[in-house]
Amino acid sequence: MTSRIKEQSLVLIKPDGVQRSLVGDIVARFEQRGLKIIGIKFLVPSEEQCRKHYNKDENWFLEKGQEIVNEMKKDNLEITREPIEYGKDIIRNIIQYMTGGPVVALALEGHAASEIVGQMVGSTEPKNADIGTIRGDFTIDSYYLSTTQKRAVRNLIHASENGKEAQREISIWFHNDELIDYSTAHERILYDVSADGHWES
Repeated sequence: MTSRIKEQSLVLIKPDGVQRSLVGDIVARFEQRGLKIIGIKFLVPSEEQCRKHYNKDENWFLEKGQEIVNEMKKDNLEITREPIEYGKDIIRNIIQYMTGGPVVALALEGHAASEIVGQMVGSTEPKNADIGTIRGDFTIDSYYLSTTQKRAVRNLIHASENGKEAQREISIWFHNDELIDYSTAHERILYDVSADGHWES
């Protein structure tokens, strides 16, 4: 479903989050905010899954690559390739990293889920993530640093950009029968209009 009233979002806790034993802390934040887990699995991703998932276009590669080149210029580092190739390195390195160890895949559901998850996770590039977000509290890294070290950026989490993208991504990581439709007490307290006027004082 794509309705913002009851939207779904995909979260992947990447190998760095698993290795640092942050899974419980990360999942707890989503649950405490009011998002419901409708699917969860622990797996080592395949290369095919990752390539389907990270289907970035040429504009994305160029934009990210140019940011890296600009940072390299500040440090007077030698630039040996076109910006777009540095951008493509981001995905090449992350696929290698994502397939090298276990991840936790979460399908979440709730009002404006993708927007809420995005606020909670913070900027994709950890050095720009606000304190109070998951990335801002638990990690520090940059595309520039990770690319010059020829590795994936350690940003703990992938989160869907919007509801439509979430549907595409969830289908890569979950079969329909792995998503569970159920109600929580949290939902009833937040949204059940029949409870209005019946709270004890």
